[in-house]
Amino acid sequence: MEKRLQKILSDSGYCSRRKAEELIEKGLVKVNGRAVKLGDKADTEKDSVTVCGEKINTEGVELRYIKLYKPRGYLTSMEDVHSEKLITDLIGGIKERIYPIGRLDKNSEGLILLTNDGKFANDIMHPKKHVAKTYRVTIPNKVTDEQIALMSVGMEIDSGVITQPCVINVLTAESGRTVLEFIIKEGKNRQIRKMCEKAGLTVSRLKRTGVGGVKLGMLKPGEYRDLTSEEMRMLRTAIGKSEPPKNKRKKYYSK
Repeated sequence: MEKRLQKILSDSGYCSRRKAEELIEKGLVKVNGRAVKLGDKADTEKDSVTVCGEKINTEGVELRYIKLYKPRGYLTSMEDVHSEKLITDLIGGIKERIYPIGRLDKNSEGLILLTNDGKFANDIMHPKKHVAKTYRVTIPNKVTDEQIALMSVGMEIDSGVITQPCVINVLTAESGRTVLEFIIKEGKNRQIRKMCEKAGLTVSRLKRTGVGGVKLGMLKPGEYRDLTSEEMRMLRTAIGKSEPPKNKRKKYYSK
């Protein structure tokens, strides 16, 4: 049975569907030695699919679901970018080809989920799923009620880019320091930093503490572990799925 190439790559655990589309557009994906374009299909029972010359394993793969505490100074990338520190440097002990679900900018820290389950990653990132993400944001000065209200109702952070309403709670309010909790259901580029900037605020520290009910917990910077069955249940509930994927081996710890 023929499937679109981006689905074949994500189902194989090679990369996310979005990344697969990038690889196809760059001409790096071939079927039986022929470069393909977006929209092309292949039959995994008959055709040989390669990326940069590497043959893709289209049989059942062992699925991994990982949570990682990304430290500040690391890029959420799987590729070497100008000799920067990458999160791949932190997960060298994992043999499966996993990749991050979403991003955190270099100067931010906290919870990153990684997997080789392309459909699952796509669901978590899809704007229509409205998966909640929680951030702890430190501002080195006082924040007014007016500034909080401005950011909460939705605002234009770039030309034509308007944020959805979000929840902002005050965790700490001191004379020279305010700690806010942002709960957003989207993931625009550097969204919270841009929201704060538009409100006249400077962010001194930004830490993601939760995604879809899964919390950073007691992980220390640079540490990771497999998600528990309860954490997987929470994420599947967040994306409206109650059952794990069929016909694929899964690996995560149970409590």
